[in-house]
Amino acid sequence: MALSWKLVIDSTNAPALADFWAAALEYEVEDPSPLIEQLLAAGHIGTEAVTEHHGRKIFRGYAAVRHPDDPYDGTSGIGHGRRLLFQEVPEGKSGKNRLHLDVHSERGGLDELVARLEALGATRVREVNKGPAGHWWVMQDPEGNEFCVA
Repeated sequence: MALSWKLVIDSTNAPALADFWAAALEYEVEDPSPLIEQLLAAGHIGTEAVTEHHGRKIFRGYAAVRHPDDPYDGTSGIGHGRRLLFQEVPEGKSGKNRLHLDVHSERGGLDELVARLEALGATRVREVNKGPAGHWWVMQDPEGNEFCVA
Protein backbone atom coordinates (compact mmCIF):
# COMPACT_ATOMS: atom_id res chain seq x y z
CA MET A 1 0.00 0.00 0.00
CA ALA A 2 1.37 3.42 -0.94
CA LEU A 3 1.94 5.80 1.96
CA SER A 4 0.44 9.24 2.23
CA TRP A 5 2.74 12.18 2.94
CA LYS A 6 2.97 15.95 3.26
CA LEU A 7 5.91 18.26 2.70
CA VAL A 8 6.89 20.09 5.90
CA ILE A 9 8.72 23.40 5.55
CA ASP A 10 10.49 25.08 8.46
CA SER A 11 9.75 28.79 8.77
CA THR A 12 9.95 31.80 11.04
CA ASN A 13 6.33 32.84 10.33
CA ALA A 14 4.21 29.83 9.38
CA PRO A 15 0.93 31.67 8.68
CA ALA A 16 2.58 34.27 6.43
CA LEU A 17 4.51 31.64 4.48
CA ALA A 18 1.34 29.54 4.12
CA ASP A 19 -0.44 32.61 2.73
CA PHE A 20 2.37 33.11 0.17
CA TRP A 21 2.36 29.47 -0.99
CA ALA A 22 -1.45 29.29 -1.09
CA ALA A 23 -1.48 32.29 -3.42
CA ALA A 24 1.51 31.05 -5.42
CA LEU A 25 0.08 27.57 -6.04
CA GLU A 26 -3.58 28.63 -5.99
CA TYR A 27 -4.10 26.29 -3.03
CA GLU A 28 -6.34 26.80 0.00
CA VAL A 29 -5.09 27.66 3.47
CA GLU A 30 -6.42 24.99 5.80
CA ASP A 31 -8.88 26.10 8.47
CA PRO A 32 -8.35 24.08 11.67
CA SER A 33 -10.64 26.34 13.74
CA PRO A 34 -13.47 23.76 14.17
CA LEU A 35 -10.96 21.22 15.51
CA ILE A 36 -9.34 23.83 17.75
CA GLU A 37 -12.75 24.80 19.18
CA GLN A 38 -13.46 21.13 20.00
CA LEU A 39 -10.03 20.64 21.62
CA LEU A 40 -10.36 23.83 23.67
CA ALA A 41 -13.89 22.93 24.81
CA ALA A 42 -12.77 19.44 25.86
CA GLY A 43 -9.77 20.85 27.73
CA HIS A 44 -7.29 18.93 25.54
CA ILE A 45 -5.37 22.10 24.71
CA GLY A 46 -5.05 25.49 26.37
CA THR A 47 -5.31 28.91 24.83
CA GLU A 48 -1.51 29.18 24.77
CA ALA A 49 -1.49 26.60 21.93
CA VAL A 50 -3.70 28.81 19.77
CA THR A 51 -3.39 32.10 17.94
CA GLU A 52 -5.48 33.93 15.36
CA HIS A 53 -4.71 34.62 11.71
CA HIS A 54 -7.10 36.38 9.35
CA GLY A 55 -9.87 36.05 11.93
CA ARG A 56 -9.52 32.27 12.33
CA LYS A 57 -8.06 30.24 15.16
CA ILE A 58 -4.92 28.32 14.20
CA PHE A 59 -2.40 26.23 16.10
CA ARG A 60 0.43 28.49 17.26
CA GLY A 61 3.49 27.95 15.06
CA TYR A 62 1.74 25.94 12.35
CA ALA A 63 -0.18 26.55 9.13
CA ALA A 64 -0.91 24.39 6.11
CA VAL A 65 -2.17 24.65 2.55
CA ARG A 66 -3.85 22.04 0.39
CA HIS A 67 -4.88 21.56 -3.21
CA PRO A 68 -8.49 22.75 -3.60
CA ASP A 69 -9.57 19.61 -5.48
CA ASP A 70 -8.16 17.10 -2.99
CA PRO A 71 -10.24 15.52 -0.21
CA TYR A 72 -9.98 16.85 3.32
CA ASP A 73 -11.39 16.13 6.74
CA GLY A 74 -14.31 18.48 7.37
CA THR A 75 -13.80 18.43 11.13
CA SER A 76 -10.09 19.22 11.22
CA GLY A 77 -9.66 20.96 7.86
CA ILE A 78 -6.63 18.74 7.20
CA GLY A 79 -6.08 17.78 3.59
CA HIS A 80 -5.63 14.18 2.46
CA GLY A 81 -3.74 14.95 -0.74
CA ARG A 82 -1.26 17.49 -2.02
CA ARG A 83 -0.39 19.42 1.13
CA LEU A 84 2.32 21.69 2.53
CA LEU A 85 2.69 22.16 6.28
CA PHE A 86 4.67 25.11 7.64
CA GLN A 87 6.14 24.86 11.11
CA GLU A 88 7.95 27.58 13.00
CA VAL A 89 11.48 26.84 14.16
CA PRO A 90 13.79 29.08 16.20
CA GLU A 91 16.70 29.02 13.75
CA GLY A 92 16.76 30.76 10.39
CA LYS A 93 17.60 29.19 7.06
CA SER A 94 21.34 28.52 6.92
CA GLY A 95 22.12 26.94 3.54
CA LYS A 96 20.85 25.69 0.23
CA ASN A 97 17.67 23.62 0.26
CA ARG A 98 18.25 19.90 -0.22
CA LEU A 99 14.65 19.56 -1.38
CA HIS A 100 12.64 22.11 -3.35
CA LEU A 101 9.42 22.60 -5.26
CA ASP A 102 9.24 23.03 -9.02
CA VAL A 103 6.28 25.19 -10.05
CA HIS A 104 5.21 24.76 -13.67
CA SER A 105 3.56 27.39 -15.83
CA GLU A 106 1.28 26.77 -18.73
CA ARG A 107 3.11 26.50 -22.07
CA GLY A 108 4.46 29.95 -22.94
CA GLY A 109 3.50 31.39 -19.54
CA LEU A 110 6.87 31.41 -17.74
CA ASP A 111 7.37 35.20 -17.74
CA GLU A 112 3.82 35.82 -16.55
CA LEU A 113 4.13 33.27 -13.73
CA VAL A 114 7.49 34.64 -12.58
CA ALA A 115 6.04 38.17 -12.51
CA ARG A 116 2.98 36.97 -10.54
CA LEU A 117 5.20 35.22 -7.99
CA GLU A 118 7.37 38.33 -7.63
CA ALA A 119 4.24 40.39 -6.96
CA LEU A 120 3.42 37.94 -4.14
CA GLY A 121 6.87 38.41 -2.55
CA ALA A 122 9.15 35.91 -4.31
CA THR A 123 12.60 36.95 -5.54
CA ARG A 124 14.40 35.93 -8.73
CA VAL A 125 17.80 34.34 -8.05
CA ARG A 126 18.98 33.23 -11.48
CA GLU A 127 17.74 32.19 -14.88
CA VAL A 128 18.74 28.80 -16.27
CA ASN A 129 18.41 28.16 -20.00
CA LYS A 130 19.46 24.71 -21.19
CA GLY A 131 17.90 25.14 -24.63
CA PRO A 132 15.85 22.09 -25.61
CA ALA A 133 16.55 20.53 -22.17
CA GLY A 134 14.63 23.29 -20.37
CA HIS A 135 14.35 26.91 -19.34
CA TRP A 136 13.52 27.94 -15.77
CA TRP A 137 14.07 30.46 -13.01
CA VAL A 138 15.48 29.70 -9.58
CA MET A 139 13.52 31.84 -7.13
CA GLN A 140 13.18 32.29 -3.37
CA ASP A 141 10.00 32.56 -1.32
CA PRO A 142 9.70 35.40 1.24
CA GLU A 143 11.78 33.41 3.78
CA GLY A 144 14.56 32.55 1.31
CA ASN A 145 13.56 28.96 0.47
CA GLU A 146 14.58 28.17 -3.10
CA PHE A 147 12.16 26.87 -5.68
CA CYS A 148 12.18 26.61 -9.46
CA VAL A 149 9.68 28.03 -11.92
CA ALA A 150 9.58 26.34 -15.32
